[in-house]
Amino acid sequence: MRLEVIAPSAVCLDREVRRIVAEGPDGHFGMLPGHVDFISELVPGILVYETGQGAERFVAVNSGTLVKCGDTVRVAVRGAVEGDDLDALRDRVVADFRQREDEERDARAALARLEASMIRRFRDLGMAGS
Repeated sequence: MRLEVIAPSAVCLDREVRRIVAEGPDGHFGMLPGHVDFISELVPGILVYETGQGAERFVAVNSGTLVKCGDTVRVAVRGAVEGDDLDALRDRVVADFRQREDEERDARAALARLEASMIRRFRDLGMAGS
């Protein structure tokens, strides 16, 4: 079956696989070729798949949706990181989360400065009109 992992900015993965294990709100579930079509919400976690050569690979996914239709499994997520070693994958995910936290902190600080500037300007406009 074909596995596609799609994030807003790119297709993260598109390949033939033998088996998929993912995690939904009610726990883990697995799929083999010929599995019945269905849709499931995914929780943040690790999606496991087996390549055609029998190697097990991992994709750390943010929350998303899995849709199985025919031979294709499409996974739409907010973010994904692929790897074949769980320790290395964990390190990459932690680094990615830290970078996103830093970017969000910078964005919040810029927004706070913008709001403070707007308040000062409205105050100055009010004083000029008095």
